[in-house]
Amino acid sequence: MNTAFYIAKRYLFAKKSTNAINIISAISVLGVFVGSAALIIILSVFNGFEETVLKMFNTITPQIIIQPAKGKTFNPDTAYFKSLKTNKDVFSYTEVLSENALVWYNEKQVPALIKGVSNDFLKNKSLDTVMVDGFFVLQNDKGQPNAVIGSALQAYLGVNVADPFSQLQIYSPKKGVQASSINPLDDFTIMNIAPSGVFEVQQEFDNIMIVPLPFARELLGEEKNISAIEINVNTGVDAEKLKTKIENEIGEKYIVKNRVQQNQALYNVLGSEKWMVYIILTFILIIAIFNIIGSLTMLVIDKLKDISILNSLGAGKKLIRRIFLLEGMMITLTGCIFGLLIGFVFCLLQQKFGWFKMGETNLLLSNAYPIAFKWQDFILVFITVSFFSFIASTLASNLSVKNIDKLNQDL
Repeated sequence: MNTAFYIAKRYLFAKKSTNAINIISAISVLGVFVGSAALIIILSVFNGFEETVLKMFNTITPQIIIQPAKGKTFNPDTAYFKSLKTNKDVFSYTEVLSENALVWYNEKQVPALIKGVSNDFLKNKSLDTVMVDGFFVLQNDKGQPNAVIGSALQAYLGVNVADPFSQLQIYSPKKGVQASSINPLDDFTIMNIAPSGVFEVQQEFDNIMIVPLPFARELLGEEKNISAIEINVNTGVDAEKLKTKIENEIGEKYIVKNRVQQNQALYNVLGSEKWMVYIILTFILIIAIFNIIGSLTMLVIDKLKDISILNSLGAGKKLIRRIFLLEGMMITLTGCIFGLLIGFVFCLLQQKFGWFKMGETNLLLSNAYPIAFKWQDFILVFITVSFFSFIASTLASNLSVKNIDKLNQDL
């Protein structure tokens, strides 16, 4: 067995002549224990929030989207797009036509993004998970078009999807028509549509009205062109590889984006918030770790006679320094390991039972704080504690060989 490790282990569990050393060591272990457990719990909660939010976004956001590099629309009636539509890797191929318009309902008005989608959009069976009222239906039993609106529109206009007599009225400027001073309404295409449901994802999406593509074409006066093509791939297909393939084949006239690129701001916010919390909790953890300096300092004072005897027996300064370095590392890593274990158990219990709630009025799928594990977080916490523990223990261990020559003379 390594000599330094053996002596350090004996010092860790041996009875000290001064009880204060035991108390300070226990406080050091407890501080690291609480800090490590808190850090892994908070990181796991942020992982849970990230998964929940992205899951809701991914319900509306396609895996791949194709948009024109210039202008708002393009003609999808090309050989390449026809072959892409029948590609065996493609699960759903949705043609989208979107534009801003003015929406009226019961004397209230608000601008909204009208998004016309083709039938493949409804292949997404998880759409019902974001519905807060009504159903995700774009055509009723009589073949008439229906609209599914975002919760922000519903809240502002006071839309009642259960009211069969009140419809949404949409005003869209006519293309290529000069403004008329006699009757301004002649400059607009005005169409009515009944709301069938309300969905809720996030503010960016909650101002959208989803309608059938033929309805959007008539409203916007666009017979052939579309604004985008949304693609979801079959199970087992690598969406990133298909995106790269499309990019290489389609040329510079189009922009191809994956989900991260479509929601870059969201991913950046989620990542930055998690890292900021990690940094703040790490500073708290550092304070707890540096308690080890006080504990080792008192231990060095308590073991001055032992240090002198070891040095007289031939132990060099390097060995003596290593003994107290390992002592400090053992104290902090003990607290870290137990903290990670308790944090892991706590997160498992929260996952299963959902004891801690966010409140009854939250917008997420569940009112319990979500939990998600990433093994990288456990490694990150362990490395963080080990790094600062090594620094603190190194500073404290240097005291063990300070003035060692004078100490030998005195003893």
